[in-house]
Amino acid sequence: MKRLSLPKHSPLLSKDFTFGVATASFQIEGGAADRLPCIWDTFCAQDDKIADNSNGLIACEHYTRWPQDIELIDSLGVDAYRLSISWPRVMHQDGSLNPLGVKFYTDLLDELKRRNIKAFVTLYHWDLPQYLEDQGGWLNRNTAYEFAHYTDLISKAFGDRVYSYSTLNEPFCSSYLGYEIGVHAPGIVGREFGRKAAHHLLLGHGLAMQVLAKNSPQTLNGIVLNFTPCYPVTQSDADLKATAFADDYINHWYMRPVMTGKYPDIIEQLPAEQRPDIHPGDMEIIAQPLDYLGVNFYTRLHYQASADDFYDERPHQGLLTDIGWEIYPQALTELLVSLNEKYTLPPIYITENGAAMADKMIDGKVNDSDRIAYYQQHLNALHNATEQGVVIHGYFAWSLMDNFEWAEGYSKRFGIVYVDYPTQQRTVKASGLAYSSLITSR
Repeated sequence: MKRLSLPKHSPLLSKDFTFGVATASFQIEGGAADRLPCIWDTFCAQDDKIADNSNGLIACEHYTRWPQDIELIDSLGVDAYRLSISWPRVMHQDGSLNPLGVKFYTDLLDELKRRNIKAFVTLYHWDLPQYLEDQGGWLNRNTAYEFAHYTDLISKAFGDRVYSYSTLNEPFCSSYLGYEIGVHAPGIVGREFGRKAAHHLLLGHGLAMQVLAKNSPQTLNGIVLNFTPCYPVTQSDADLKATAFADDYINHWYMRPVMTGKYPDIIEQLPAEQRPDIHPGDMEIIAQPLDYLGVNFYTRLHYQASADDFYDERPHQGLLTDIGWEIYPQALTELLVSLNEKYTLPPIYITENGAAMADKMIDGKVNDSDRIAYYQQHLNALHNATEQGVVIHGYFAWSLMDNFEWAEGYSKRFGIVYVDYPTQQRTVKASGLAYSSLITSR
């Protein structure tokens, strides 16, 4: 069996380092009859939005199969499980809790606690209740306050079952992909919408952090941001300037306000109709102290100057994963080092990292050596960042199992566990065995 290895002195091999696996509610749960509709249900029902015309109504049937899935997680020997809560499963439209949905999660969290697996809970992983989208979704400032209300009720209901909360997962994806270029739910297109949605998401984060500080001070409370490092096509002044703008627009638009209470200076270059509606006190609310920052990393992108726009994004190049993203692990090291230089960082967890590969089940096994190579390179890139002074507290493989990969449907597999969708049978891939071996041999 191919193995994963790290330098013997690596802090990643400490027993104090947290290794985990991650999932998201809409991608795995199914059980749609027992929750309210969300924006992804609506998006999937539209023609030509999902690559294979699929939806999340059944997904991996985790809603009913969760006891076996927790057993599977435990068998891997991980320290932690990062899961997300389905807002439309636990809340009624009148603003009260749905006891059936709450019990699903409290039972699951109790079982994780019984097995001594730390629960890293994400409160929002993109599945906004459709009734809130009908009122404007994240373009409506009130959604931030609805999110804080949901956070208040659910954190009280969960009590001491949770090790860590993150408010949002990847607000870049929710705002830019969902409300600016429209390739994710709710599918709204327009530059005049993206920054407004982003601001309300970040406001919701800040309000929720205030709630968590009051209701759940014993948990690690933070946010999960995704970063796609930006590289210039050439070293020309024009390409460097365009790349810096892209980096601020895609990455630091979310990081800087959370860390410093300010948007990047490029806000002054945006036309007035593309800027967020910032009320007095908003930026102070957004910049709540973080117990930790979750960093999601998959790939990098190249940029060059554009004749009619702020930048021109170039296609992925080099060795690609099955979803078409470049494999460039050095970017993870360089990202973390640059963040450490630019900001006073809270404890850092890599909350997602992984690769879609064209997996094949042969004789009951999935020998995904390409994914093992990806993990090997990226875990060592993470180690290299620690050598340069970045303190990393944990790492979560994305994903525990193959699942509904958003606009790609079920056509792309990110899991370290193979899911045969017709039978829902789970099979640990070679990458899952290698990951488990690394964790349990510490």
